Amino acid sequence: MRWKQYGRQLITAALSAGLIAVGLLPVTAGAATAQPLAEAANLALSKPIEASSSTQNYFATNANDNSTSTYWESSGHPSTLTVKLGANADLESIVVKLNPDAIWSTRTQSIEVLGREQSADNFTSLKARADYTFNPSGNQNTVTIAVTGRYADVQLKIFSNSSGYGGQVAEFQVMGTPAPNPDLTLAGLSWDPPQPTESDEIKLNAIVSNTGSAAAAATTVNVSLDGTVAGSAPVPALGASESATVPVTIGKRAQGRYTVSAVVDPTDTISEQDNSNNSRTADAELTVGQSPGPDLEVTGVTSNPANPAVGSNVTFTVRVHNRGTSAVGAGSVTRLTAGSTTLSGIAPAVPAGETATVDISGSWTATSGGATLTATADAADVVDETNEDNNVFARSIVVGRGAAVPYVEYEAEDAKYEGTLLEADPERTFGHTNFATESSGRKSVRLNSTGQYVEVISTSASNSLVVRNSIPDASGGGGREATLSLYANGTFVQKVTLSSKHSWLYGNTDAPEGLTNTPGGEARRLFDESHVLLAQTYPEGTKFRLQRDAGDVAAYYIVDLIDLEQVAPAASKPAACTSITEYGAIPNDGIDDTGAIQRAVTADQNGTIECVWIPAGQWRQEQKILTDDPQDRGQFNQVGIRDVTIRGAGMWHSQLYTLTPPHEAGGINHPHEGNFGFDIDDNTKISDIAIFGSGTIRGGDGNQEGGVGLNGRFGKDTKITNVWIEHANVAAWVGRDYDNIPALWGPGDGVEFSGMRIRNTYADGVNFSNGTRNSVVFNSSFRNTGDDALAVWANKYVRDQSVDIGHDNVFRNNTVQLPWRANGIAVYGGYGNKIENNLVYDTMNYPGIMLATDHDPLPFSGQTLIANNGLYRTGGAFWGEAQEFGAITLFASGLNIPGVMIRDTDIHDSTYDGIQFKSGGGATPDVKIKDVRISKSNNGAGIRAHGGARGSATLSNVAITDSADGNILVEPGSQFVINDGATTQSTTRRGGD
Repeated sequence: MRWKQYGRQLITAALSAGLIAVGLLPVTAGAATAQPLAEAANLALSKPIEASSSTQNYFATNANDNSTSTYWESSGHPSTLTVKLGANADLESIVVKLNPDAIWSTRTQSIEVLGREQSADNFTSLKARADYTFNPSGNQNTVTIAVTGRYADVQLKIFSNSSGYGGQVAEFQVMGTPAPNPDLTLAGLSWDPPQPTESDEIKLNAIVSNTGSAAAAATTVNVSLDGTVAGSAPVPALGASESATVPVTIGKRAQGRYTVSAVVDPTDTISEQDNSNNSRTADAELTVGQSPGPDLEVTGVTSNPANPAVGSNVTFTVRVHNRGTSAVGAGSVTRLTAGSTTLSGIAPAVPAGETATVDISGSWTATSGGATLTATADAADVVDETNEDNNVFARSIVVGRGAAVPYVEYEAEDAKYEGTLLEADPERTFGHTNFATESSGRKSVRLNSTGQYVEVISTSASNSLVVRNSIPDASGGGGREATLSLYANGTFVQKVTLSSKHSWLYGNTDAPEGLTNTPGGEARRLFDESHVLLAQTYPEGTKFRLQRDAGDVAAYYIVDLIDLEQVAPAASKPAACTSITEYGAIPNDGIDDTGAIQRAVTADQNGTIECVWIPAGQWRQEQKILTDDPQDRGQFNQVGIRDVTIRGAGMWHSQLYTLTPPHEAGGINHPHEGNFGFDIDDNTKISDIAIFGSGTIRGGDGNQEGGVGLNGRFGKDTKITNVWIEHANVAAWVGRDYDNIPALWGPGDGVEFSGMRIRNTYADGVNFSNGTRNSVVFNSSFRNTGDDALAVWANKYVRDQSVDIGHDNVFRNNTVQLPWRANGIAVYGGYGNKIENNLVYDTMNYPGIMLATDHDPLPFSGQTLIANNGLYRTGGAFWGEAQEFGAITLFASGLNIPGVMIRDTDIHDSTYDGIQFKSGGGATPDVKIKDVRISKSNNGAGIRAHGGARGSATLSNVAITDSADGNILVEPGSQFVINDGATTQSTTRRGGD
């Protein structure tokens, strides 16, 4: 594949090949210049290394890869380059190298050497700042700096470089010998019984050895199945050369093959000679066989009608499958719960390997917001099954407002807890390291000390957990990991790993592209999420506790909410599909599978296969899947896939992930679109997978954007279903500018998103741009987006501005929570667009719903409908905290916004106004507001027209209660007219905010 590269990379290659001569000013050698000492062991080779800054693709890891043809370069002065040896070493010297090729002409760098002992927090100067000359003909561009002492981390601090560039290091060598320290390793992994079946309790045995030269204190060992921690056990103190066999019970496991791995001292509490050898993967897979006998499982629930109206009577049928080896006779009970309603049916006989349909007696009255449908085979437990843990199946049904999510959400503040309750201030101040403002419901619980916990009682069967949480950033930025202990009914289940890698941004939120990962000043985007698929199903009424135990070592833990879900088993491969494993992909091995995925997708596009199957497993993807452009049109490769179907075993099971932050990937098709996910041009179907990016920022620290999960032209009839996207800059951007290969331009038309789970982005969730029309986002959930969760942007970068206007797009039955910048839902220009049946909660600084003509869109025309939505705790202050936005805000920045209808909507607990007409250069004429209820506008009015607002609104059956600034407020100087003949409250006019 022809990946376009950046100009500087080409120049670097030419320099290395000697094709370009660059003269650098000669400088006088500093007094501290030294010749190399006698060769000693280089302890820095391939050890963890980090830099205070980097430029382009010249990363810190280039400086200890044993090659002078690659190098690190900082983005400015002063800068630091730090190598972590893992434990103390007795140092002899530091060797700093540049490429010895003559093209790297003489230059001088001013360097200080610092060290940090393994038990210390701060660095100590080992060699004072001095000038060091690098001369290819004199010292082969190598300087050696004599140092002594016992240190674990060594740092170069570079103050200047006479070449005019930042600090430059091709190789950073630390010469010395390891100091006496323990060295824990895993000498072996086995299990008992050696050939278990589903009915066996399994015990994993980890042999932990101390191969170091000093005693090791007691610690722990974690064992994992397919990369998920399945159990933990204490490791006793071990003297030098001592070993211990540590048993870890992991319980019963479903039939299948599992990769077994373990890690000793997982939180690095022991300083070791070598921290890179603490883990081990078993040579063979753990194979769990099927036990002989019957085994019932539910494979689906059908409702009639499929999407009922509120108040409808709904009936159900349930599919029950016998995956066992012997038949089940008639008479077993199949139970179904819908919300608080419990129904049942009697199953017929089910032969081995067959499926039966069970009619459920009675009906459920559909309630607004839908419900989780949970079906249980053999609910009376009369069948002696080989696996009693797979009888439960859950799905959601859409009714009324919001998405029918398959999980139940539990707020930490409503749970039983021991910890500190955090509550937002009245104005819900954002951007000032304010955890409560960024919490769901504006409340969360902080766990400060060992033994503190949050405990929820499940209201339905569950086999998975998501926790929205915050732990501290690393001192130098970039995040850290820490564990929290999960218990079920008082029994330890497993450690849950939390991370702050993707949170903690610093700087001015008004300029998100300027936010940085480098600590300093106020922070925002404080929360992230961790998820675990549990080894078994826990019944309704289980007490799930997240507790801070002795081994959970973060300075604090903040728990915001917990999602519990009953995840269906991994789906089987459809007969029409071809697996990516046939093209060379291997699950769970940590090796990049991009090539195999790309070959499979290309085969489908070429008609060689009918469908691409992504089986259950973790699949590493380090480049975006697209179509190579043989003509190399456009500045970057901008051709997506088309006529492709990609299916997975379920979003919890078939997961694509990347380890490389997009800005460090190199060779991507476009610098903003990232190195993961898919570029789509036309007629593409993607379903039942997860796409996990590795973005960490939106803009700052060298324009380090987080990439886009799904992007491209999208074309006609593209459908994205049940896809989980996380840690992207944008989850899905629909549309390309016309000048991105004009011959291929075409707007998204009839694009559908449904069942989406979009989390923790740095910008938009789904943006319908570039003339997208007739498209829909339905029954999807969004949490912690860094810009509009949902948007129509009818921009001007289209072929024909008189025709290619974004129109007739629909956002229906979605749930939006906690956008940390911008709106819940927004429309910028176009016509016929609809925002219906959505729920929006807890926006940080912008409206829940906004219509606006900023961002230079094409004009509004026709009707824009806002109907049957619920907005709770939305609106906020932004732009220097001087502008206060309403829950629904209409902002005619330049162009007019005609034809707006707002009806059947509830607005509650707004931070400022309920509905706001904002000052701008345009007008919002003849707005219709009908059957709207506005309650508790905390720091604003029910309805407000700013002093510079122009236009009119007619109210019909509008109820306004408990607003701080009155019910209806038209500020002095406003030309806005409110026709108020039918509100249930009086009109108030007064000046100012």
